[in-house]
Order: sequence, then C-alpha cells, then structure tokens
Amino acid sequence: MQIFPPAADTAVRFAVLVLVIAMVGLPLGAWEYLQSTYETQVGWVQDQPVPFSHAHHVGDDGIDCRYCHTSVETSARANLPPTHVCMTCHSQIWTGAPVLEPVRLSMATGEPIRWRRVAQLPDYVYFNHSIHIDRGVACRECHGDVTDMPLMRRAKPFTMQFCLDCHRDPAPALGPRELVTHPQGLGWTEAQKRAHGERVMRKLGIKPDELDNCGVCHR
Repeated sequence: MQIFPPAADTAVRFAVLVLVIAMVGLPLGAWEYLQSTYETQVGWVQDQPVPFSHAHHVGDDGIDCRYCHTSVETSARANLPPTHVCMTCHSQIWTGAPVLEPVRLSMATGEPIRWRRVAQLPDYVYFNHSIHIDRGVACRECHGDVTDMPLMRRAKPFTMQFCLDCHRDPAPALGPRELVTHPQGLGWTEAQKRAHGERVMRKLGIKPDELDNCGVCHR
C-alpha cells in the first residue's frame, strides 16, 4: 500500500531547493543591501534650507574649509557655520537674492539655520576631526572633492569597514599637514602617497595595530 502520493517526492525536492536558495540567497542579499548606495547613501544629497554650493565657494572662490568649519583643527566636531559667517560676505554681495532669504531671516531673528548633515555617524561612534587633521588626513579623504559638488553629497560610505581599512593601512591617507584642506589633492601617484605616509607614521609613531582597537572608536 502506497502511503505517499507520487507528487510527495516532487514537493520534498522543491522544498529542499527553496530552503537551499534561501540559505544562500538571504545572506548574499543582505550583504548586497548593506553595500548598496541606498544603505550607505553614497552619492546622495540632502535637501537644505539654502542650496549652498561648495563647487562655487571652494572651487570658484577658493574659500578655505576652515573659514566656515572653524573648529575642525581644534575639536572633535568640524561644526556647521553660524549665520554671521555667511553674512560676512552676503551683507555686501547678493544682498537681495531670494535664495538667501533664510540667511537674512536667521541673522535678523537670531534663529540658527537648520542645516542637514551629509556626513553623519551613529551616536555610538567617536570621531575626532582635530586628530585626523593634525596627522595630515585631508578633508577630501572622507568628503571627496567638494569643488565638484554644486550640492554637497556623501562621497564615502562611512561604514565600519571604511574606517577600519584606513586605520589598518593609514599611510595613503597621510598627506602634508599644511595642505590638509586642499580640495583636489596634490596629483601624487599611489606610490608617492604611500611613501610620504610611511614617513609620517615613523615620525609620529603611528601604529596600525593600536588603531584597530575597538576602544578607539567605541568609547
């Protein structure tokens, strides 16, 4: 007497096939999602109250990063520019431009402009701008070439792997301290960047095996 119908074998094989596909496909799908621009937001721009153009201010006018991000050399945060910094120029030029109305209103009322951060790290990650600047890590290493950004976009993924890759091999990111805010770099080859970075590491006693410690970023 046949207990199971002929279709039972086909059903079992189909179920096993689905299970295998799920076991392989789900982890691969999760990995692809975590690497996707939807998750990392690489290339994304944020809607801002004023469409500030780094391409114009930095690329065309040559304004140094530190003019607006005043504390980048001295504190953990680079800080967003207060309204009076904007008005040092725009009290003289483009004074009636409609697009700058939020800036004028902020100056008149004392209410700060609510800029939306493009480079945002989770609260459980400690990052200190000043120590990176002091070691010669240029702004472009994390923020990209802002002279090509009419609207600021995220240039790098800011994932844990992104940070670890640099901490485990920091030499290529260590440029001349005096050129740290140069937006486009020096045009060096990879070999030249590494050679300079290795000299910096020896001079400052930078040890990659210590930078790999969890407590460096999670405090």
